[in-house]
Amino acid sequence: MALDAKLTPNAIRHHVAENSKMRARDLADQLGIAEAALVAAKGARRITAAPDAIMPALTACGPVMGLTRNRSVVHEKVGVYENYHPGDHAALVLTADIDLRIFQSHWVHGFAVTTETDSGPRHSLQVFDAAGDAIHKVFSRDGTNMGAFEAMIGNLATGETSDSIELSARAAVETAKADVNKADILRKEWNRMTDTHQFMRLTSKLKMNRLGAYRIAGAPLVKALAPWALNDALIALGQVDAEVLVFVGNRGCIQIHTGPLNAVKSMGPWQNVMDPDFNLHLRTDHVAEVWAVEKPTKRGFAISIEAFDQHGALILQMFGRRKENDVVDHTAAFRNLIDTLPTLHSEDA
Repeated sequence: MALDAKLTPNAIRHHVAENSKMRARDLADQLGIAEAALVAAKGARRITAAPDAIMPALTACGPVMGLTRNRSVVHEKVGVYENYHPGDHAALVLTADIDLRIFQSHWVHGFAVTTETDSGPRHSLQVFDAAGDAIHKVFSRDGTNMGAFEAMIGNLATGETSDSIELSARAAVETAKADVNKADILRKEWNRMTDTHQFMRLTSKLKMNRLGAYRIAGAPLVKALAPWALNDALIALGQVDAEVLVFVGNRGCIQIHTGPLNAVKSMGPWQNVMDPDFNLHLRTDHVAEVWAVEKPTKRGFAISIEAFDQHGALILQMFGRRKENDVVDHTAAFRNLIDTLPTLHSEDA
């Protein structure tokens, strides 16, 4: 199924010319097409989407900005792409600044994109899934080795010149799955966990998913917070010296920021973190459910705030920072913050 079948590439280019200041994602949504169809129609150069080819090549480019998003939040992080670990199911980039979990089966369509801005051309490589939704983007910035960046694009180029693209239907968001008859088993096995990664295996074994499990687990493992509690938490974190891990992901990539949140600024429905090397842009009006979650590990409880949209899609997760060799354990401050957040009263559920 070609999602962009109702608009020809020429028609898409006409709309782009008429809306030259509009972001590609926003225009694609307005036109009812996939973002990848819009990028292809603009004549962007096709490149391989394979992480095993892209990630090692990025190292020579020096500092760049990596962007991972879903429908409700954009996560932007500046750093150097180093320490890449390939894998059959998942690959990793592990540095203090660029911290990625990559699920390469969803890295399907790749483009090299040049966008004209008021300050000059902006260069990027952009990867999309089979439905044409953005998985991960990398943008040049001040300090990027543009010679290496251009050489990388040349090496990644496929030679494909079509201005249209065949796309699959977008997979539906999985709604909450739970079985109240297995709630006691869930709680028992949850309390036995020694690593947060065991949680998804547990829910899969019980034929549940993350949101479904949260809805039936109960205290003290989970606490339902008011939808606006996420925004309250961001504002509060901008005013204290507590470090967090912020996870934002989609089907093909999870991007993680570790550190404080300093410059928190709202603009309309968006709440924004505008720190020098980390930006977060959250649609607060998309937040439908927020949960405070505790998962046992060998080093104590991992404490998180997790937000979902009205369809049950995970928007983001935030954890109090606690890593090996950290001088300061920030989980206590994070727990204290959670205790101040508004809860969801039973009559609101």
